[in-house]
Amino acid sequence: MKVALIGATGYVGSALLQEAIARGHDVTALVSNIAKVPQSERVTPVQADVMARDDLAARLHGHDAVISAFSGHAQPDVLGYYLQGIASILAAARQASVPRLLVVGGAGGLEVAPGVQLIDTPTFPDQWKGTAEGARQALNLLREERDLDWTVLAPSAHLEPGERTGKFRLGLDQLLVDAQSHSHISLADYAVAMIDELERPAHSRTRFTVGY
Repeated sequence: MKVALIGATGYVGSALLQEAIARGHDVTALVSNIAKVPQSERVTPVQADVMARDDLAARLHGHDAVISAFSGHAQPDVLGYYLQGIASILAAARQASVPRLLVVGGAGGLEVAPGVQLIDTPTFPDQWKGTAEGARQALNLLREERDLDWTVLAPSAHLEPGERTGKFRLGLDQLLVDAQSHSHISLADYAVAMIDELERPAHSRTRFTVGY
């Protein structure tokens, strides 16, 4: 499959890139700095600015699917930058008529109790609120989307480097926790779940989540 991966050298994007090429997919790595893209015969590094919609659309055209691992966490205005970027990505994806759009979501918008989302709990870390709110608002934008076949994969509360086990649970709108009430998933297993969805679509036009 020919896949365009936005943010292929980021925290999550790097894991997605590794999993995708390990499964034999050809990936166009859309990044701001192509020097950071690992060399592989299955990877084509392409410099791209997500804010340049027309230019981005040209780079997305002709792919079987687009995966967005775009993040604004390193920016001074995390929320504003992310929302501007995700709006540009959606517009470019429509313009390019991409068959599928998969988006890295956030755990903050998942429910920890009926009607209560993780981001709205008193203990949610301030440093992640901008990112989490961006993901929540992006999901709302996608739910109003009429043209794109989209899917959002939200991680568990803790998304950390770790083993690729291939053993995890999937859910929808509720935060997944293990027997010790810990919500976590390794980056490697998150990537497995995302590429599984790429290869075997099961969550068209909806969000789902993954956790142990």
